[in-house]
Order: sequence, then C-alpha cells, then structure tokens
Amino acid sequence: MTRSALLLLADSRFPAGAHAHSGGLESAVAAGRVHDTATLHAFLTGRLHTAALVAASFAAAACHCENAETLAELDHEYDIRLLSPALRTASRRLGKQLLRTARTTWPVPRLNLLAATPDGGSHHPVVLGVVCAAAGIAPEDAALCAVQGAITVPADAAIRLLGLDPGEVSGVLAKLAPPADRTASKALTLARMAQLKNDFSMLPALGSPLLDLAAEDHATWEARLYAS
Repeated sequence: MTRSALLLLADSRFPAGAHAHSGGLESAVAAGRVHDTATLHAFLTGRLHTAALVAASFAAAACHCENAETLAELDHEYDIRLLSPALRTASRRLGKQLLRTARTTWPVPRLNLLAATPDGGSHHPVVLGVVCAAAGIAPEDAALCAVQGAITVPADAAIRLLGLDPGEVSGVLAKLAPPADRTASKALTLARMAQLKNDFSMLPALGSPLLDLAAEDHATWEARLYAS
C-alpha cells in the first residue's frame, strides 16, 4: 500500500474531471439554501450522511473486487440508488474521466476489469475503488478518498460561487474531519459485510430527494458554471 498514491488521487489537481462539478451546490446556492460558511457546513454534513457514505461503501467494495462480473453487478447496484437521471449521467462521466486518467497514471491490468461495464462507463465510486486497488491503495483508504471527494468538490465550488474566504472554507472542512473519518470507517464495515454475505444489495441506499429534484432542474439551465 502507498499513501503517496492516495494523496495524488485525492489532490484536486488530479485531472479526473471533478473540478467541473459542484456536487449539487450550484443549485443549493441558487435556491438560497447555501449562502455562507454556516450553511455550507450544514450542506456538507448532509452529504456525509448520504452521498458520501454510499459512494465510500461502493468504492471500498470495488477495491476488493477481482473480476469484471462482480464489478458489473456492483455498478448496477449503484445505478439503481441514483434516482436522478442527471446524477447517473454525471457519475458515469466522472467515472470515464477518472478511468482515462488512471490508465495513464497507473497502467496496470486491473483497470481492464472495467471493460465489461456499460457503454456509458462505470459509475465514479466503482471506478474509484478499482483505481485505488490498481494504485496499491487499501479499501479503507479508498473509502476515505470517496468521502473526501464528496465534500471537497462542493466546498471548492462554494469558493467560486459565493466568493467565500478559502481559509474559512478549509476551516469548515477541518471541523468535518472527525465525522468524515467515521463515515469512511462505517462505509468500510458495510462493504465488508456485503462481501461476506455476497450480497451488494446490503450496501447503503441513502438518498437526498431535494438534491435529486434540484439536479434534474439544474440539467435544464441554459447558463451554469458546473455540469452538476
């Protein structure tokens, strides 16, 4: 295992396409639900208990997978957890971009396991788990990487959308560090339980109906800064 690879993968400068997405924050800002660091903290806390936990569970499970058929099953399970077509499209696009970059960064055979997944590309958390395995990153760190991505993407977007002080936004993320660690730990436990039972339907299915609706509305905007 290499922690240096984890730092590289989690770096916002890693060209995996995340910079083009806001994790639903652009819609929340437009609706007035997020307008300062306090409301950003509340938004990110909600992400931790829903999208982050689900994504981290799937990333940890995918990190363990060693055959294409199992990964395709895992991808299907994640797909049915995303009620919004716009979010499904965004997830697959992010997965394709991550895989494209990973093939150049870590050109190892394990990445070929994703070849059997749908034409639209595998969902991002599934790709992330496989990429972590290819980079020598352990499942527990794959879960942590997914959690961090779920909160840092909208946090970065908040700086641009609201003009917040980057230092204050970093302070928000620092306050969320302990619950983020707990979320990653819980996700790893859930992934291990699902694998022991050989039943990926046991993985968490926690949604955010308001964000699902907002994502569909956001996809219709003629002018927007972020793809999602």
